[in-house]
Amino acid sequence: MPGFRQTVVFALVAALLLMAGCASTPDRDSSLREAQYAWSAAIRWGDFEGAWNLVDPEYRAGHPLSSLELERYKQVQVSRYHEIGARTSGDRASREIGIGVVNRNTQVQREARYLEQWRYDAAADRWWITGGLPDFWAD
Repeated sequence: MPGFRQTVVFALVAALLLMAGCASTPDRDSSLREAQYAWSAAIRWGDFEGAWNLVDPEYRAGHPLSSLELERYKQVQVSRYHEIGARTSGDRASREIGIGVVNRNTQVQREARYLEQWRYDAAADRWWITGGLPDFWAD
């Protein structure tokens, strides 16, 4: 029976190692959920400067946010923000979002769709949105 015991011990050790390897995935997944929640909260509450801080630094460097663009965002109120669909694959994730947008001047509401693209930055140990702020004015 020594062979059987060794096999059982080996199987248990292998199972424990596999479970430990899987433990890192939920951390990354929960980190993604936290980043997406922070992003959606900033957008819902009109904190576009706060949302801008969650945008990939490479994108921010190549596409600086002007004061005029920021003023445009002050002209709208987000009335609804809901996920339509989501995908995650390794260090990339995407979510299609439906956003209700109200023009503060005319009080006219319309629905906009927005595709969030996310990238995991292992060096910073965080997720970044890669496409900038939602474009509420695109047709």
